[in-house]
Amino acid sequence: MDGLMSSADEILDIVDENDRVVGQARRGDAYARGLRHRCVFVWARDPEGRVFVHRRTATKLVFPAPYDMFVGGVVGAGESYDDAALREAEEELGASGLPRPEFLFKFLYDDGAGRTWWSAVYEVRVAGAVSPQVEEVAWHGFLPEAELEGRLGEWEFVPDGLSAYARLRAWRGASGPGSVG
Repeated sequence: MDGLMSSADEILDIVDENDRVVGQARRGDAYARGLRHRCVFVWARDPEGRVFVHRRTATKLVFPAPYDMFVGGVVGAGESYDDAALREAEEELGASGLPRPEFLFKFLYDDGAGRTWWSAVYEVRVAGAVSPQVEEVAWHGFLPEAELEGRLGEWEFVPDGLSAYARLRAWRGASGPGSVG
């Protein structure tokens, strides 16, 4: 592998139901054994307010090939949620110099089938061009949120992204005027 670490070998903090670190494990082992870890979800919008939507590549370790309305990923061992949000947004969007994503809320994702992670949701405005990683993104576009809503019943989306999106919509409703949106 030319000295490069695969995503399955990345070291993650393993956390408990209160998001306290209780150990570390390789990413591949964390997924295989259903170990709770940390992830970030970044709601990326352009200056017109359109949402960055993309289709994941078929080679992704988790949820290969569906669409997602967030960029993001796992939080590395010892990494903060805030640092991971910026790193993942810049990596997946292929855009450097982004403003630091704004933290919105955090929730525990659990699909009931062994996939569980603490999920921090952020928002970032993307003013410049994007050039997503071809290893991560098979297709992308900025869609008006109304179009995204229409695609929810047509396209297959990642389940954790759908969960984060439902919570984002509820959070915006609870936050009132001036909230994200």
